[in-house]
Amino acid sequence: MTKPFKTQPKAIRDQCKSDRERLFDEFVVARYQALRRTAYLLCGDWHQAEDLVQIALEKVFASWHRMRDPGAVDTYTRRVMIRGFLDTKRLRSSREFPTATLPDPPDAPGHDADSARRLALLAALGRVSPGYRAVLVLRYWEDQSVEETAALLGRSSTAIRSAASRGLDQLRTILGESLIDIAHS
Repeated sequence: MTKPFKTQPKAIRDQCKSDRERLFDEFVVARYQALRRTAYLLCGDWHQAEDLVQIALEKVFASWHRMRDPGAVDTYTRRVMIRGFLDTKRLRSSREFPTATLPDPPDAPGHDADSARRLALLAALGRVSPGYRAVLVLRYWEDQSVEETAALLGRSSTAIRSAASRGLDQLRTILGESLIDIAHS
């Protein structure tokens, strides 16, 4: 019978700690860019996306010793990140406000039709309600199934289908006439 962790010799505890840190480092190296892209799609700002990923990784590292299923780590990390995003949207500072114009207009030199379409979609996505935005990002950008999205957000699959439908309706309303231009370009 093995001793509980706290009563094991220091050398064994240090080895377990270093193995844990190594596994966490490997996870971060493998998944960081994908997490960062998801965070950007959620918040629409690369700096906020970096912060969101860092905060999520801090929380995941704090509970890393409880992780039993390596396959669930990515799902858990995304769940922490999405909840962090939704929390920040609920607690938005009064000095932050969304704007209708992009800082770099699509007709600026160096922008082609694809980047203009992408910027228009990202700007419209940024105006969709945060809860619907989280569902749209997971379902259509991350290509998660309804069940996977429901598990990540802790909601029923019916609620996810409804939120996806309403989110798409909101996105269509925001895009308005430009939706036709985007679809045909």
